[in-house]
Amino acid sequence: MDATELRDRADALPREPGVYQFHEDDAVLYVGKAVDVRDRVRSYADPRSARVRRMVRRADALEFAVTDTETQALLLEANLIKRHTPRFNVRLKDDKSYPLVQLTDHPVPRIEVTRDPAEGATVFGPFTDKGRVDTAVKALRETYGLRGCSDHKYAGRDRPCLDYEMGLCSAPCTGEIAEAEYRTDVESVTRFFEGETGVLADPLTRAMDEAAREQEYERAANLRDRLDAIESFHGEGEAAVSGRSDERAVDVLGAALEGDAATVARLHSERGQLVDRTRHSLDAPEGEDRVAAVLAAFLVQYYAERELPDAILLSERPDDGDVLDWLAAEDVAVRVPGTGREAKLVELALKNARSAPTRTDGVAALGDRLSIDRPDRIEGFDVSHGQGKHVVGSNVCFVDGSAEKSDYRRKKLHEANDDYGNMRDLVRWRAERAVEGREDRPDPGLLLIDGGDGQLGAARDALGEVGWDVPTVALAKDRELVVTTDGVRDWPDDDPALHVLQRVRDEAHRFAVQYHQTLRDDVSTVLDEVPGVGPQTRRRLLRRFGSVENVRGASVEDLRDVPGVGAKTAEALRSRL
Repeated sequence: MDATELRDRADALPREPGVYQFHEDDAVLYVGKAVDVRDRVRSYADPRSARVRRMVRRADALEFAVTDTETQALLLEANLIKRHTPRFNVRLKDDKSYPLVQLTDHPVPRIEVTRDPAEGATVFGPFTDKGRVDTAVKALRETYGLRGCSDHKYAGRDRPCLDYEMGLCSAPCTGEIAEAEYRTDVESVTRFFEGETGVLADPLTRAMDEAAREQEYERAANLRDRLDAIESFHGEGEAAVSGRSDERAVDVLGAALEGDAATVARLHSERGQLVDRTRHSLDAPEGEDRVAAVLAAFLVQYYAERELPDAILLSERPDDGDVLDWLAAEDVAVRVPGTGREAKLVELALKNARSAPTRTDGVAALGDRLSIDRPDRIEGFDVSHGQGKHVVGSNVCFVDGSAEKSDYRRKKLHEANDDYGNMRDLVRWRAERAVEGREDRPDPGLLLIDGGDGQLGAARDALGEVGWDVPTVALAKDRELVVTTDGVRDWPDDDPALHVLQRVRDEAHRFAVQYHQTLRDDVSTVLDEVPGVGPQTRRRLLRRFGSVENVRGASVEDLRDVPGVGAKTAEALRSRL
């Protein structure tokens, strides 16, 4: 690859954190990380050493993967180097990996910081700061009393060890706590590592306040420092992916459309570590739920001749029930996460799917098409509900054609089966905040409404009532028609301006549906209160019936067909729900 070709390829790369790989045929020559992928790759056009010059000359292909943070780029680079052993990378001789936290596969699990997790363990991480991990684990043990001893030391004890006296362990080994109560504490610790910081932060806050009231200021200060560490534990994106005891391999899929072409990005984790990323091209189907159709086609074609993972996280639920039944029969958990660490991973997959290189400035083309200034900032709106229930609205933001996640907003709307009225309320909410100076985001150059002439009219009515003057168009799903105040426009499928609108529209739709499903299926507390229903049974119920509403409507016989649900549990489900 010569310098001119390398510069041309670099110009199409994103200016975001990530990793890049130089290839020769099917072999990976070099893996690197960067704060700005485009600038870093461009620097290879003028190599500073003979070794780098030889690597660039041999390379015939270039791949990249974007990440949310520099830390994620660091972890992904390290794991890719270990996986591919590229010839031109320098590797540490001890090949040390990043620390993980495991809960062992034992009736009374042990919590431990490790670099080599045990078979069957529930694994969280990797993490870059071992000191912070140790602080969190110690605080969790002090709060919930999880044991840290080996299975050998645990077995056959007739009195508690020193950890019990120090308040680090609740001593299940000698029956000081029942195993069922201990498992409840284990579930609380699991929730913390899955992103629920309050599980640990709340008890620490209460202890700090109590110490201050009793004038134990040194203890209060120590608790304050520990609380600061805990509250920042999930704030820097250090963990690549959290693991579950029955999910050692997890794939994360995000799909993006560009005219009649589609891209599916796949992130893959093993034993809790994000180790690989691939990108795949497909022909985009016609119709309304094109992303859902793309994912359904990809799932069949990609996994038909490959080993299935234990779980698949998706940006949208596939539209083919047969595909979901096939995966369920293969015991593959399929989830469309709404919040938490899994949702962040899906967003990262979407970010990679949308990062396919393009040389056309679609945003500028869109401005020309609509006879407005270049809309550097575009906000998209959509409404989602189920027959007037759990009505929500999404407000997404794109800057220079790329999603600006920090500026996404969502809103619960009044329960009404009125698409036009719901859209009017959603846009009025955004407009009022802008006009009254209560909005911390800048005004957009264009508003995009998911829908047709009716939705556009409702949005324009809201803007007129509030007095917020922003160019507004709509994009109808059925024929991909652009609806403006001047009429309907049928742009070519390969028009880059249309592609920009489609990306914004599809993301607004995804974000709205995700929030609606989160509210509709927020059933963990309801099901958790039913005797005999644990996390695995809850997952099987939702996989089988799709939602809590369907669980409520199921007969006792249908409920008993679900593995893990016996006669008593089925009766309890019917009576409690």
